[in-house]
Amino acid sequence: MAVAAPEPLPTPHASKLASSWEHIVAPARPFLNRVSQRMVSQVEDFEPEIADYARYALDNQGKQLRPALVALSGMAFGELTDDLVDIAVIIEMIHLATLVHDDIMDEARLRRGRETLATKWGSEVSVLVGDCLFAHALKMATQYPATDVCRAIAEATSRVCSGEILQTHRRRRWTLGRAEYFKVLEMKTAELFALACSLGVRLAGGPASAQAAMRRYGLALGTAYQIYDDCLDLYGAENSAGKSLGTDLAKGKVTLPLLVFLERAAAPDKARLLGYLEDWRPEYCTDVRRLLDQHDGLGASIEEIHRFAQHARNELTELGQSTSSVALIHFTDFLLQQTSALGV
Repeated sequence: MAVAAPEPLPTPHASKLASSWEHIVAPARPFLNRVSQRMVSQVEDFEPEIADYARYALDNQGKQLRPALVALSGMAFGELTDDLVDIAVIIEMIHLATLVHDDIMDEARLRRGRETLATKWGSEVSVLVGDCLFAHALKMATQYPATDVCRAIAEATSRVCSGEILQTHRRRRWTLGRAEYFKVLEMKTAELFALACSLGVRLAGGPASAQAAMRRYGLALGTAYQIYDDCLDLYGAENSAGKSLGTDLAKGKVTLPLLVFLERAAAPDKARLLGYLEDWRPEYCTDVRRLLDQHDGLGASIEEIHRFAQHARNELTELGQSTSSVALIHFTDFLLQQTSALGV
């Protein structure tokens, strides 16, 4: 007998959501506190002369998006064990290592409201600290007796680094298509979201079908998040974003608002924009935004964020009507709330 397809999960209206991130992750708060404590304890494993650098890097966890995804995915199928805490620490450490390296390449001064490691101690030290964080995370991954867990972490780390290289190769490649752009986002950002979701289910004892569905959820959510972050660089405010903005334009990174403009604009406007970008100065930012707005670069990008967020929600039927599934829906809606503030 055929089994009826599950009904789609409800999508709460934004007005019904609590305004704070803390409310959304409340079911996972004890777990996230354990993750923070475990992160602090990792400093003891570094050489004493390196400890201050490692502590500075590891103490900059922000909203703990990826550990929250580990917890919310795992909660649907079992208890949040120490193995899940360690997985969250490993993924967060890999993420923080990428941020250390990103800030060097972007020459960013600020990250989450404070000086970047490179600003504080220089690029030479910072690149090596990032390398140490990568190595330490992979060493932690070897503790799992199931080789597929360690392999998944290693493969994801390789994919993230490869995505960063591809993005670097595509700087100032103004003919880049959307498919290539989304591929880079999936590799460099969404991969760790997907890893957090799939391993959260895997180590909590969830079935393979749920692991696959949650991986797809993470890929879609992570892609939406990176589109948002790319828009933030153009349309955000540095004092509220807590990090250096305008670095994408300065480094010639091709982001979705630019792609939309290049798809829609006439030749004279394209030439004008590319003239700004090829000889970039910060004072050009207002004119660039004005050009992008003429072709609704932000609006079209926001539509893509909504599209990927909906793809993510569609994968949550595997979790049923659980506390976890509701929280993960709220996770996507929180991103959309953040998105709605762009350009305001």
